[in-house]
Amino acid sequence: MSDHHSYKKIEIVGSSTQSIDDAIRNAIKEASKTTKNLEWFEVTETRGHIVDGDVGHFQVTLKIGFRIENS
Repeated sequence: MSDHHSYKKIEIVGSSTQSIDDAIRNAIKEASKTTKNLEWFEVTETRGHIVDGDVGHFQVTLKIGFRIENS
């Protein structure tokens, strides 16, 4: 076992019709299907889509950090 870790970051956009929180959770859930060792996230952008004067979709851009295996 190493006494240090190395990490990599990916960028992903999540969306939801319900909330920003739900958009974050959707993005993390999808990323976890194909990427191992997810450890943190940071929201870098927040935006939305307007439909008929109301919020149609919430969108968030996340940077997700994951530990490189065996590091």
